[in-house]
Amino acid sequence: MHLFEPKHFVFPFLAHALGTLAGALLAFLIAASYRSVFAYVIGAFFLAGGIAATFMIPAPVWFIILDLAAAYIPMAWIGTQLGRRIIGGAGGSKT
Repeated sequence: MHLFEPKHFVFPFLAHALGTLAGALLAFLIAASYRSVFAYVIGAFFLAGGIAATFMIPAPVWFIILDLAAAYIPMAWIGTQLGRRIIGGAGGSKT
């Protein structure tokens, strides 16, 4: 890992971010009620996995900070926003 350059960390970051986004969006679209809660729970599970990975996989500190700060909860939020646009705001106050 010490020989890796920043360009080698692009795809791991994208995998974490897009995986969380897809999971949160799917949870939002499938849930019958409390859609946002389900989306954020998916984001929290992915975040827990990311935190566990920081202890198991060596990586530069800058990547760990970027990954934990931008790849999980923000992607869950984006997933809820996309979900709201897809369903047209349906779901009442429990979204």
